[in-house]
Amino acid sequence: MLLDKLKDYHVLLGSQSPRRKFLMEGAGINFTLLPPADVEETFPSLLKGEEIALFLAEKKAEAYNDYLNNDKTIIVTADTIVWLNQKVLGKPTNRQDAIQMLTDLSGNEHIVYTGVCIKMRDKSKSFYSETAVKFRNLSREEIEYYVDQYKPYDKAGSYGAQEWIGYIAIQEIHGSYFNVMGLPIQMLFTELEKML
Repeated sequence: MLLDKLKDYHVLLGSQSPRRKFLMEGAGINFTLLPPADVEETFPSLLKGEEIALFLAEKKAEAYNDYLNNDKTIIVTADTIVWLNQKVLGKPTNRQDAIQMLTDLSGNEHIVYTGVCIKMRDKSKSFYSETAVKFRNLSREEIEYYVDQYKPYDKAGSYGAQEWIGYIAIQEIHGSYFNVMGLPIQMLFTELEKML
């Protein structure tokens, strides 16, 4: 089983996301949190959807190369984006930006992509997960309440599925719920097992 194999390895999670930490712990993976990577979350404009998430996850992994000083170290990085009407919704820059994103998501279906990079000294694997999420129509009051109470400034698309907005807005999900939270943990578990 993977958890037995991982006892011989040092797993490093390159993320400051409390949701990713929670999901890794929930899967029983022992890991160490790395300090934030000094990475600009920018990408070439020709990239679309899952390509953006993969590019950013790999860019983050590169920033941690110095930690790969033996064959028993595994670095895991991830990046989640919200894709609506052929454009990316990243993390909001301010209150108005967050309100606008949620207004755009209201009543619409969007795609959540998470790119994941698993990196070892002699090999690496990148993959992505795709989940379709449908929001019901939200009132201006609901949107402002959520932004003011939950301050979703660290979340792609300005929302966390595991928070109040997820409970009252999400009508349908097609794909991994944990992907919407920020890490397709089942896929990560499976890909780690293949690598070791």
